Amino acid sequence: MRLLVVGGGVAGPAVALAAARLGLDATVLERRAVADPDEGSWMTVAPNGLDALAVLGVLDATHEIGYPSRLNRMYGATGRHLGDVSLGVPLDDGTVALTLKRSALAVLLGDAARHAGADVRLGAEVVSVHDDAEGVRAVLTDGSVVTGDVLVGADGVRSPVRRRIDPNAPEARYVGLTNFGGVTRGTRLGDELTPQAWHFVFGRRSFFGAHPLPTGDVVWFANVPRPEIGRQERAATTEQQWLHWLAGLVSDDAGPASALVAAGRLELAGDSTYDLPHVPTWWRGRTVLVGDAAHAPSPSSGQGAAMALEDAVVLARSLAAHGADGLRAYEAARRDRVEAIVKAGARSSSAKIPGRLGRVPLETMLSLVFRSGAAARSTSGFTAHRLGAGLSPTR
Repeated sequence: MRLLVVGGGVAGPAVALAAARLGLDATVLERRAVADPDEGSWMTVAPNGLDALAVLGVLDATHEIGYPSRLNRMYGATGRHLGDVSLGVPLDDGTVALTLKRSALAVLLGDAARHAGADVRLGAEVVSVHDDAEGVRAVLTDGSVVTGDVLVGADGVRSPVRRRIDPNAPEARYVGLTNFGGVTRGTRLGDELTPQAWHFVFGRRSFFGAHPLPTGDVVWFANVPRPEIGRQERAATTEQQWLHWLAGLVSDDAGPASALVAAGRLELAGDSTYDLPHVPTWWRGRTVLVGDAAHAPSPSSGQGAAMALEDAVVLARSLAAHGADGLRAYEAARRDRVEAIVKAGARSSSAKIPGRLGRVPLETMLSLVFRSGAAARSTSGFTAHRLGAGLSPTR
C-alpha cells in the first residue's frame, strides 16, 4: 500500500513514520522548501502525545529538543494565586509533559520518517488531488503527478483536502483570540517563576503564559481577545509595534509579563486562533483527514499536537490491518475522543475572555474550579489515554 500524505507539519510526517514502521510505503508532500526547526513558537505535548511518540520510536529523541513541564500555575491580574493544574497523567516511567518548538518536532518526525524509509519531499506544493477507481493522485505546481493507494490530508485547519472530500465541509471557527509567542533570552526574570511550570495570568486585557527554561531563557505567549488579524494588518505591523502594543496590554497585570515582553523578541505574531468542532465527513473513497484537518482544538486544550500524533498511529495501524477499508475503523476509534477534546478546548478559550461579568467574578469562579481539582479531573482522561504496544511490520 502506498500512502500520499499532503502536509509536512506534525501530523503528516507522523503518519509517514507510523506507516513506514508498519511496512507501508509513504510519501509526504510539503509545500515549504525548507524545514526550519527554529521557526515559530513553543507548545507543550501532553503525556498522551508523548505516549504516541514512544510508539513511533522517537520519544528519546524528543527529550533532546524539549523541556519537562509538570503543571500550570494560575494567577489573576492582581497576582492572586488561583490554583495549580497538573499537565497530565505521567507515563509509567514518570515522564511528564514536554515543552518544545512545534517546528523542531515536525523536523524530528520528518527526519525519522526518512530514516524509516518514507519519501519526505519539501517544496512539493499540491494544487489538486484526485480519488477514483484507479487510486489517488496529487498534482503539484510543476505539473508532476504523484500516485498512491490512499491519500491523507494532513494539511491543517484550512485543509483543501477537506473541501475535496466534502464541498460542504465546515470552515474553521475563529475562537475570539489572537496569539503571539516570544522568548526573552538570558534573563533573571524567570527566577521568580516555578521551574518546569507554565505561569498563566488571566490578565485584564489578555491571557499571558510564561515558562522558564533551564538555559536561562523564558518562553512566553499572549492570547488577546480582539477581532481576527488579517494578512494586511499582519504585513503592515512591525515586530516592535506588536511588542509595544503587547507591553501596554499586560502593563497593569501583576507578574513579570510586561518586563518579559519589553526585553523579548517575537517568534509568532498576529496568529488568529481557530478551532474545528465537528467535521461530518472524515473520509471518502480512499481519501482521509488527520490532525487539524479533521478536528482542530483551540490551543487552550493543550492537545492539538497530541491528537495529531494519536491519529497517525491509529490510522497507520488501521490501514496495515484492513487496507483501504481501515478508514472506517480509524474514524470509529477517534471521532468521539477528539470531539470531546475540541469542546473542552472551546470552554478553556472562553475563560480567557472576561465578558460582561468582568475579571474579578471570573477569578473567583476559576479559583474555586482550580482549587477543587475539577479542572485536573476533567482532563485526566484525555492525558491518561495510551495507545498500547509499538508498531510491528505486517510484511
